[in-house]
Amino acid sequence: MAIKFGGEFEVQRNREEVYDFLTDPNRFGPLLPDFQSISVQDPTHFTVKVSVGVSHIRGIADVKLALEEAQRPSRAKYRGQGIVPGGNASVTASFDLSQTSTGTKVAWNGEAQIFGKLISVAGGLLEPLGRKNIQKLIDALQAALKPAAAQNVAAPQTADQTMETPKGAA
Repeated sequence: MAIKFGGEFEVQRNREEVYDFLTDPNRFGPLLPDFQSISVQDPTHFTVKVSVGVSHIRGIADVKLALEEAQRPSRAKYRGQGIVPGGNASVTASFDLSQTSTGTKVAWNGEAQIFGKLISVAGGLLEPLGRKNIQKLIDALQAALKPAAAQNVAAPQTADQTMETPKGAA
């Protein structure tokens, strides 16, 4: 089962700052919905653990990600493979950055493919849940990329919400 996603948003930061954020696993990884932990192997390879819960299948997904394309400051593309409860997943996500008069436009797109018994058990729940989690990630990215003055106020609340979600779901 494939879930495609995409969109764009604008932030009041220059492309270099946005690119640096998106290509730093320690800054980007914790924004993933239901984030548990991250293990960085090198600057372009890392593994994230996220909580997964669909129907009666619950557990931790281990997703190995690689920064496949890094064209500073205009493009970052990730490719990943993971083991999820009840199956496997592969994912791609790219971010194309263009300078605007007020900051940077971030055009994002990607695809997640799910394989295994999770599809037959969760069926129609996967796509809406996937889209909801992608929107949570994009909302967290926008909050994290707010200009410094606003970020000092908004970032702790966003981080707390992201970090508390797995505890409430477990």
